Amino acid sequence: MSQDDNLIEVRELYKYFPVSRGRILKAVDGVSFQIRRGKILGLVGESGCGKTTIGRLILNLLFPTSGEVLFGGVNVYDLSKDEMRRMRRRMQIVFQDPYASLNPRMTIGNILTFPIKVQGLYEGRRKERVIFLLERVGMRSSDMNRYPHEFSGGQLQRIGIARALAVDPEFIVADEPVSSLDVSIQSQVLNLFKDLQEEFSLTCLFIAHDLSVVEFIADYIAVLYLGKIVEMAASEVLYKSHWHPYTKSLLSAIPLPDPKIEQNKPPFSLTGETTSPINLPPGCRFYSRCQPKREICDKKNPELIEVEKDHYVACFQME
Repeated sequence: MSQDDNLIEVRELYKYFPVSRGRILKAVDGVSFQIRRGKILGLVGESGCGKTTIGRLILNLLFPTSGEVLFGGVNVYDLSKDEMRRMRRRMQIVFQDPYASLNPRMTIGNILTFPIKVQGLYEGRRKERVIFLLERVGMRSSDMNRYPHEFSGGQLQRIGIARALAVDPEFIVADEPVSSLDVSIQSQVLNLFKDLQEEFSLTCLFIAHDLSVVEFIADYIAVLYLGKIVEMAASEVLYKSHWHPYTKSLLSAIPLPDPKIEQNKPPFSLTGETTSPINLPPGCRFYSRCQPKREICDKKNPELIEVEKDHYVACFQME
């Protein structure tokens, strides 16, 4: 695969936050990955593992402790304010909470028009653009005159997706876009997102804590645990052949539709407490919850190694 195939390249990305009494919270600790053009990378992990921080670092909404994010070969951290403002047109975000991410004092039409105006796009055709966006996400053109409080959560997330598409971006960070929605609405929004991604050839980072959601939508999956990627592979490979015990635990938590198969599914449970991300010990971050363990696990942090083509695992059991 050539470098030109990648729209996003994350290289040794670190983000540390100072906390009380000189302690350090290692939110992102040496993360590297690529996202191919027109593909979706699912970033999965439990709350507090650093998923959202990575998304904001890629968009340059946070500045890293160290590392690089290349967007089309350009390091976003080297850009001036004016250059970054122009770059914003190419990268957008869909937020987790649709209720909090839309200005309650603006009509839907004004919410969708605002980013178009900021980027100086569609001069003289902005109303037509807003109507197109609303209808494309399954809303009505008349909804542009209404306010956010008049819509349900699923409708607001559709509007949030329309806002992200308003400036014709190449890349979207979807930060748990369905986690706050009812299960019955989640599939509708996921299907919409998948259709739009294919229609507009978007490159996406899809952040989630639910592997069943990511299985449906992602081409590739990276499993994150306490700021580090512990397993990464193509979606179909990860579900058939997963190695890391944390990945196994996440997959075992997904209920199966057939009750007989679900009942006979081999149990897989974790023991112990989650290691604090503040002042982490030198060994593997998963050490306190893992069985079986090796002596080296408590002393050294495993690096990602390729166990088969394009399938990477960070675990000493693989060596």
